[in-house]
Amino acid sequence: MTDIDSSSETAVSAARAALFERLEDLTAEEGHFEALGARHWALFEDAGTTLFVTFEQLDPILSSEAGMPWGHGFARERGWSHLCLIADGDSHYRDETVYRHFDRLVDDAFFEDFDRVLFYGHGHGGHAACAFAVTAPGAQVLAISPRATLAGPEVAWDRRDLAARRLDFTSRYGYAPDMLEGAGNVVVIHDLTLREEAMHAALFRAPWVTRLNAPLMGERIEWGLRNMGILAQLIDLAMDGKLTRQAFALAWRKRRAFSPYLRSLLDRVENARKRDRAIAICRSVTRRLKAPHFARRLAKLTGEGQA
Repeated sequence: MTDIDSSSETAVSAARAALFERLEDLTAEEGHFEALGARHWALFEDAGTTLFVTFEQLDPILSSEAGMPWGHGFARERGWSHLCLIADGDSHYRDETVYRHFDRLVDDAFFEDFDRVLFYGHGHGGHAACAFAVTAPGAQVLAISPRATLAGPEVAWDRRDLAARRLDFTSRYGYAPDMLEGAGNVVVIHDLTLREEAMHAALFRAPWVTRLNAPLMGERIEWGLRNMGILAQLIDLAMDGKLTRQAFALAWRKRRAFSPYLRSLLDRVENARKRDRAIAICRSVTRRLKAPHFARRLAKLTGEGQA
């Protein structure tokens, strides 16, 4: 190991130790913070009868400006209690220590102390939000890009995360759609323009599940919703059981002024060789927004930029 590698590892270890110390201090009087084996931790902040349950990754927490779990600040602003499961790496929270933690919460009737509960997560955390919601009957669920499962031949069509196939998705809390029986309103959001995402979405077919489409965002849906400024609104609606298809459609209109979405839309149309449609998109965007990129593309498409 080089001196640079050693120094980097020391810095990461120090940042991790400092984070854990902050979380222990935060919950010293109300709540708890505990390690669940070597790769998972559970944080609970007791602040009232509304509970926000999040599933977060250690590295983004350490690199964030606040240096705290994202759900901590979000819940604190609203006076909500917060239960956060933290994972070190791409575990999908598939670990016996995590299962035992939720078993203990059930045995202690933990969730019965709350009037409203929302399980929230995206990606790996989206799967976990669905899978562990079974421990809190009646809870609301908002899951972004959740995998139904990554076990066995039934999902052989999803080749994106082959390493995760070594994880156990069959023994307990495994098949996410089945774990949603007994939940309240469940909302799952996928990008249905992606084959794998559409096929996972199709597995969440229960009548109490609302499936929503966030096209052209790929696996960056949460990032997109956050940067459009609508993620908080969607979570608030989900907590109240009011995140309907119509409510999402209204909020999703913000994409019309969101450059990454608009660029993806234009690229898709141009790749399909739909010149007239590309021109219409560029004209719509340049009429509404200051968008030099679209102005240049429009000039090229119409030949107006040629000598």
